[in-house]
Amino acid sequence: MARDAWLNHLAQVPLFAECDKKQLQQVAAATIEVNIDAGKVLVREGDPGHECFVILEGTASVNRKGENIATLGAGDVVGELAPLTGGNRTATVTAETAMEVLVIGQREFAGLLDEVPGLAVRVLQNLAHRMVELEELAFK
Repeated sequence: MARDAWLNHLAQVPLFAECDKKQLQQVAAATIEVNIDAGKVLVREGDPGHECFVILEGTASVNRKGENIATLGAGDVVGELAPLTGGNRTATVTAETAMEVLVIGQREFAGLLDEVPGLAVRVLQNLAHRMVELEELAFK
């Protein structure tokens, strides 16, 4: 994909939608695009985590303690808590379909949070939204 087309593609991801061209270039430099086969486990509950994933295409199921708690798709972020805390994964995420994801390593993730204005706020909003959804599920 041509560079400008790739930046436009990144701009369609909700997490990066408010980034300007320079910031999108920083994101592009910090990420690796990876294709994932259906059935592959992206992260496993209890394992150490050092990277996060941004789903560009496809869907994944999220399971905690063997129970399905969510389905994620394009624009969703997977595993952003572990690079922030240096802790273990809190759920298992498995590709339901073939997926295209961006992988952001722990060091690159920290750098983006420092260098891209507003990105840390969007990551926190995603986490808060997910916590509210999990709490609602827990009380059903």
